[in-house]
Amino acid sequence: MSLLAAGNLDLIKAADALFAGNLGVAEELCRALLRKEPRNVAAMRVLAEVAVRLDRVDDAENLLELCLELAPGFHLARADYAKLLFRKQRLREALAEIDTVIDAEPDRPSWQLFKGMVLAQAGKTDDAIRIYDAVLQQQPTDFRTHLSRGHAQKTVGRSKEAIAAYRKTLELQPTFGEAYWSLANLKTFRFDDADIARMRELLESDDVAQEDFWHLSFALGKALEDKRQFDESFRHYAAGNAARRRGVHWDADKHDSTVAKAVAFFRPEFFAARRDSGNRSAAPIFIVGLPRAGSTLLEQILSSHSQVDGTTELPEVLSMARRLGAAATHRGTSLYPEVLADLALGDLDALGAEYLEHSAIHRSGAAHFIDKMPNNFLHIGLIHLMLPNAKILDARRRPIACCFANFKQLFAHGQEFTYSLEEIGRYYRAYVALMTHWDTVLPGRVLRVDYEAIVENTEAEVRRVLDHCGLEFEPACLQFHRTNRAIQTPSSEQVRQPIYTTAVEHWRNYEAHLLPLKQALDETS
Repeated sequence: MSLLAAGNLDLIKAADALFAGNLGVAEELCRALLRKEPRNVAAMRVLAEVAVRLDRVDDAENLLELCLELAPGFHLARADYAKLLFRKQRLREALAEIDTVIDAEPDRPSWQLFKGMVLAQAGKTDDAIRIYDAVLQQQPTDFRTHLSRGHAQKTVGRSKEAIAAYRKTLELQPTFGEAYWSLANLKTFRFDDADIARMRELLESDDVAQEDFWHLSFALGKALEDKRQFDESFRHYAAGNAARRRGVHWDADKHDSTVAKAVAFFRPEFFAARRDSGNRSAAPIFIVGLPRAGSTLLEQILSSHSQVDGTTELPEVLSMARRLGAAATHRGTSLYPEVLADLALGDLDALGAEYLEHSAIHRSGAAHFIDKMPNNFLHIGLIHLMLPNAKILDARRRPIACCFANFKQLFAHGQEFTYSLEEIGRYYRAYVALMTHWDTVLPGRVLRVDYEAIVENTEAEVRRVLDHCGLEFEPACLQFHRTNRAIQTPSSEQVRQPIYTTAVEHWRNYEAHLLPLKQALDETS
């Protein structure tokens, strides 16, 4: 069934408005059409896409479910539904839906590629690579598939194959900035002089696309950093951050308000009244904090233990908080976390069970598993209520080192606060304030683990972490770099090496440029 199967002029206008980014016009046209034709599934699909772009994902989900109830054979809508499930990290359901589409249209490579992406996210990296290889047999010049294959190879530590895939991407699409950044993001790769000259040439071009510009700027910043040309390196990092900042929406005032609401709401008496709440599973180990604070190293150490599965940055807690907030609003303002006061003990138990069910696809059968979504520090209150026996670790690093490491990192998605030195510093201060609050109202609940302490005295820190998690010491945790597992974060290649000390003070090479960050952190002395 085609998107414009009905040939309806209003539907064509709505699709054109959607394509042009005029979401309000598209929404109004679709709603008017559905008032006249309540079973028009093509209009439902367009309206669902409008909802996705407006971040009203629950509305989109309801529309697509109704659409498929009315037209089970509408494969484009089913593919959209699978993509929405993927966005919500309901990976098992997303796979089932895309498999239905593939069964109906087995020769369409785009469906196969999407399935590969879902499998890779679920940690089924070898299966994803097999799909990419099959697609490349049909479409050997599809540069984006080569890029995806490189990402999958990087995840499982096959860096030589990843480099070859990224190089092939550039051979097919020489101006593709993301391929240059993917090479830089391996962290252990070194660009040669010809690469650096080519990146400079592309950045000076008048017709370089904005997205290519910021990818190239971060990549060239990393290349010059490795050449110890720190001043020019910083200029390119700064240019890339400024360009990326223009493309994201980040409201520092709103974030500060979110933290203030949590501090005001979560009081000792609130937790005392709910001491018997939640699912009693002790399986989850949460690692929270800021990105680039040593959380991947901590995860790799723990994942080397025989009783712990490493997973990835699971978005389930963030999704729950958004859903709870969306269900309780006042004049468009979320009433999360206040809505938690209305939940019965059984509701909190159900939330814990839901979290365990949705995370099951990432697990491999060990007694414990890790969720290292850093932003979960905002939701430790919710975690404590729904999973009171879960362990929580706060990965901490010296503020200026952590914040500058974020400034150098181009994230694939999320972490919008990282593209300004001032905003990173402000975010870090809010994070520390909230972690101090959790320590006050839930004493002993969170174990702080300093990156510098792990580097300086690895075994003692490893034993301390294992003891907090109720795990016996295993020597493999000290040989973490030998653990073979999929790692989806930027530090994947770095944690496949033994402990090294060079990163601790590396920020000092850029200190002359970091006064705005120092001021934001109140570290000017």
